[in-house]
Amino acid sequence: MEKNILTLGIETSCDETCAAVVVNGREVWSNVVASQINIHSLYGGVVPEIASRNHIKVIDVITKQALAQAGVTIGQIDNIGVTYGAGLVGALLVGVTYAKALSQAAKKPLYAVNHIEGHIAANYITDKNLCPPFICLIASGGHTSIVKINGYNDIETICSTVDDAIGESFDKVARVLGLPYPGGPQIDKLSKQGKPSIKLPTVLLKDGNFSYSGLKTAVINYCHGIRQNGGEVNPSDVARSFTEAAIDGLIIRAKQILTEKKQNRLAIAGGVAANSYLREKLTELRKNGYEIFLPSLDLCGDNAAMIASRAYFQFKENLPIAADDLNAEPSLR
Repeated sequence: MEKNILTLGIETSCDETCAAVVVNGREVWSNVVASQINIHSLYGGVVPEIASRNHIKVIDVITKQALAQAGVTIGQIDNIGVTYGAGLVGALLVGVTYAKALSQAAKKPLYAVNHIEGHIAANYITDKNLCPPFICLIASGGHTSIVKINGYNDIETICSTVDDAIGESFDKVARVLGLPYPGGPQIDKLSKQGKPSIKLPTVLLKDGNFSYSGLKTAVINYCHGIRQNGGEVNPSDVARSFTEAAIDGLIIRAKQILTEKKQNRLAIAGGVAANSYLREKLTELRKNGYEIFLPSLDLCGDNAAMIASRAYFQFKENLPIAADDLNAEPSLR
């Protein structure tokens, strides 16, 4: 019997401090998340310096909790994976510095993990039998793209946003509507009560990429126009109209790519994967014969289980370990 490989994952790219232990890249033994939402909601969004300071306060405690919940010691861990980009530079530095120190002290190999590749790997945890190749739609706060997963460590970008990301647009529209942080879940909840009564531009460009800047601006102009004329904005209708405009283009393009690439399997990755309208549209695709893979809701947001899973596949295929001078890369693509 092949030996189980235990990976410790560490994630601090934004405002959640996370640590997890995952076995063979697919079985979660622990997944601890310390959220800072209550702190940053006071400011209407993430304050980078505050996020970094709070990571420093809890990262050691969270890591020890993850090991304890998994019932293992650091000595039993085979390798460590840490997010080194993309994200907030100060927040990333906390995780990278801690993971490097832990790796050196415990004499465990360290793997540098791309945050978005971690989101893709969340699907390997939810669907234990999922293997490449497949198409993956990435929809998060900082990224929007469709990629082809040729292998666990072979990812080909097909199209992407040329400006804003879909998750960022959700947050900005939420602020225009006066909704609390984080905006995505608030828009999702509100949209269920509204109608798509407002005509908004598509996010799908003629060249096959996406643009969310125009959609965001159209919503802002619509709301300002109503208010300047003494009227009242219907928040639920705006939320519904925006949601459909933001997501329908993604679905249309994903179907095109599945046909072009002669693929039948589509996975979703990123925080926006939790959006109920997106999940509804993907369920419709499943009814049309496509295989659809959706990460469980607890794995859509930032977490360390997905980072551990990604690191496992780097370890499994003998990819290089992190260099001694590994640093945070906030703008990592």
